[in-house]
Amino acid sequence: MASVTFEHVTKRFGDVVAVNDLNIDIADREFLVFVGPSGCGKTTSLRMLAGLEEITEGNIYIGDRLVNDVPPKDRDIAMVFQSYALYPHMSVYDNMAFGLKLRRVPKAEIDRRVREAARRLGIEALLDRKPKQLSGGQRQRVAVGRAIVRNPAVFLMDEPLSNLDAKLRVQARAEISKLHMQLGTTFIYVTHDQTEAMTMGTRIAVMKDGLLQQIDTPQNLYDQPDNVFVAGFIGSPSMNFFDATITGSDSEMYVDAGAFRVKIPAERVEPYKPHKGAQVIFGIRPENVHDPEFAPPGIHQALVECKVEVTELMGNEVILYLNARDKSFLARVDPRSKLRVGNTASLAFNMDRFHIFDKQTEKAIR
Repeated sequence: MASVTFEHVTKRFGDVVAVNDLNIDIADREFLVFVGPSGCGKTTSLRMLAGLEEITEGNIYIGDRLVNDVPPKDRDIAMVFQSYALYPHMSVYDNMAFGLKLRRVPKAEIDRRVREAARRLGIEALLDRKPKQLSGGQRQRVAVGRAIVRNPAVFLMDEPLSNLDAKLRVQARAEISKLHMQLGTTFIYVTHDQTEAMTMGTRIAVMKDGLLQQIDTPQNLYDQPDNVFVAGFIGSPSMNFFDATITGSDSEMYVDAGAFRVKIPAERVEPYKPHKGAQVIFGIRPENVHDPEFAPPGIHQALVECKVEVTELMGNEVILYLNARDKSFLARVDPRSKLRVGNTASLAFNMDRFHIFDKQTEKAIR
């Protein structure tokens, strides 16, 4: 078991900076998820930790050991790739045992580890099969099992679920989370899927253009995003954003988006007093826009008149695509809502759950 430290780590490919001055301390037994869009530097960070990419600047530690120049095989890590990388001519058993055989682990110990890992993953009946005889979900478990048998200090997982269908992804997410709890080992996981990140990670590192944007628990990222990018990336559907101006007096302050004007509750005006008259970005999540008939009791409501353009009936909720004087936004409303395409209605913004960002820096104003 081991902690992991990225200390001012930078990676350049020619003139392209793939990772820029990355600083992260990952605790022993933590499940850290790197998340971000394609090209943000998350996989490059993982590959530098694994020793598959050279570091341009900075240091990486596993535990107290500096590993910049340590070969991958000596870093006490195990990696699960998106492609699974199973040997097609070998049985499941031999695929899982292969790394241990290279390390000259005694045959009895190899057999014990392979069968124990297979039992944990529910693939005991598959040990004699070849990879081509397995489903995508079964191959994914074999790849994880091959990593487990090594008893590494750190597990590295690079988009391991991206080849699975939606139902299997949900199942596999739960299996990997349970595995983390059972093994008590440090897990570092890379994904572009914010749902995976939110449901699996003890902490999430959000990256964009090689820069770490914010690192925090899933709930804190959702409730208190540091900037517009994090606010828009975390949460599905994405947060609604409106260009706006802060207007009014110290006692009665408003956010004026042109298409609508909403009052800031008195107990929340203090951070925005220095920004009166300033151009800002007003953000509110779709789940905080309600059909007034079914709005939660006790919230500060601000009614915004808009037209319903599209409805998506999801069973447990309804997604409304709305337009207020050419400003489009989404709402997630109660499934009992009777609002339908073409209706004009006043939707209730929950003004206890909004966000305001500086227009120039896109950083949160708190």
